[in-house]
Amino acid sequence: MEYRNLGRTGLKVSALCLGTMTMGWTSSKEDSFAVLDAFVEAGGNFVDTADVYSSWAEGNPGGVAETWIGEWLAHRDIPRHQLVIATKVRGRMWDGPNGEGLSRSHIMKAVEDSLRRLNTDYVDLYQTHWPDEETPLDETLRALDDLVRQGKVRYLGASNHPAWLLTKTLWVSDELGLARYDCLQPHYSLVHRAEFERELMALCQDQGLGVIPYSPLGGGFLTGKYRKGESPPEKSRGASSGNVQRHMTDRNFAVVEKLEEIGKAHNATVAQVAIAWLLANSVITSPIIGANTTTQLDATMGALSAQLTDEDKAVLDEMSAWE
Repeated sequence: MEYRNLGRTGLKVSALCLGTMTMGWTSSKEDSFAVLDAFVEAGGNFVDTADVYSSWAEGNPGGVAETWIGEWLAHRDIPRHQLVIATKVRGRMWDGPNGEGLSRSHIMKAVEDSLRRLNTDYVDLYQTHWPDEETPLDETLRALDDLVRQGKVRYLGASNHPAWLLTKTLWVSDELGLARYDCLQPHYSLVHRAEFERELMALCQDQGLGVIPYSPLGGGFLTGKYRKGESPPEKSRGASSGNVQRHMTDRNFAVVEKLEEIGKAHNATVAQVAIAWLLANSVITSPIIGANTTTQLDATMGALSAQLTDEDKAVLDEMSAWE
């Protein structure tokens, strides 16, 4: 396993981060524990979750992924300091007007709830899941700074923030002498490039932010299981998910064909080459991968061995360019 510094910080994280959005949605507790075990055994130390995971699934009230991670920690002989656990705050977690958002009121209760569910006394990386237009930035940032000073949070990050707001947030933190965001979690993949590359990529590079992209396989489109002119596999998310179906264009299918071609030259799968393309970008710290089973995890982690040539990357860059 390769380890990389999280942006300008001294915190070292594995080059792949295990996402847990599937827990309590498409993966059982037993399978989730097995995946966590296999990830750590392979050298992974970076696990990403959120308090709302996976509240959209039937019978899941939110907090399930955090709870399962906490239960897993309690039953495994793994020193807490060997893991980097990241979670997020912003979504609705209880009834009432303060049950969601980035107000001091919401953050202070939400972090205590997350710590309890995660069975830990600190979070390594605490991220604002998406912006809250109804709360002043300084209120949010002062609350987060307090958590860092109290030792309940080690580092701060943001997700789904546009470049102008992230820039303003870094400026406010600097002006007020507060702990700042050291990481961004953007939506980024070979078939979803513009949102990150238009302005955020240069900003992260200039300001020394770590970058941990989510949906690096385009919601499953970049696994190779979707083919031009063929119906999506019956049990796949693509069968009903607009997030996958919007990627089903002639151009993107051509990208998948090229990934397959490059993969054959490197003894790698389509998904492994798609992840390797991200890892070849010096701005990217650790793509977030998901897995319902250990078999899926092992297959995706093979991306670490798929070393693309400069020519491979250049071809993929050109074929998927948004400009």
